[in-house]
Amino acid sequence: MSMAQKRKLQTLVVDVGGNHVKVRATGVEEEKKIESGPALSAARMASSVKRATRGWKYDRVTIGFPGAVVGGKVALEPPNLGRGWVGFDFRKAFGKPVMVVNDAAMQALGSYEGGRMLFLGLGTGLGTTLIVDGTVVAMEMAHMPYKKKTFEDYVGERGLKRMGKKKWERAVADVVAVLTAGLLPDYVVLGGGNVKKMKSLPEGARAGDNGNAFAGGVRMWDVKQASASH
Repeated sequence: MSMAQKRKLQTLVVDVGGNHVKVRATGVEEEKKIESGPALSAARMASSVKRATRGWKYDRVTIGFPGAVVGGKVALEPPNLGRGWVGFDFRKAFGKPVMVVNDAAMQALGSYEGGRMLFLGLGTGLGTTLIVDGTVVAMEMAHMPYKKKTFEDYVGERGLKRMGKKKWERAVADVVAVLTAGLLPDYVVLGGGNVKKMKSLPEGARAGDNGNAFAGGVRMWDVKQASASH
């Protein structure tokens, strides 16, 4: 057995958002924040993260990606970031085992307390994840039709700016009600950066914490190992 197997493996967690990339690692107190935005390509993200974490010791990397991830790979280019995410070799870029997951799924897993949980990430867009008895089901419901546009157009950043906080809060409450009626969760967790802007939360929902993304990024490896052992 190698030394890496004998000791607890250290995980670097990279949470990619529309405005910032947040980076933390187990065994390191500090959190790094890197500018994101429409010019951020996968290659630029990887090189920026490696530069920001020079000297950190880690064995594996979890990347929370704000978009569709299928089979551990980015399935579509993100609408709010630069190009070059689909087909990018993250393992080669970091020189470590890398797990790419949907960012909402990562934060959801860090917020999970058992049973059937619906997680909605209110950020630049809308992240949606359902966890059922420990099984993570990342969903892409943001661009599904809702009223005259899509869910994301009403409860994402664009909706907040267009409608103002009061109408946006009502839209969030309605979206929670619609999705709760369809998916029947035991409870709903609202995460993402904009949940802090809500005066009151919809009935049956509680606020998550962006810090839960780090816990979820570490937990993802335990979920993967548990799945592999069955």
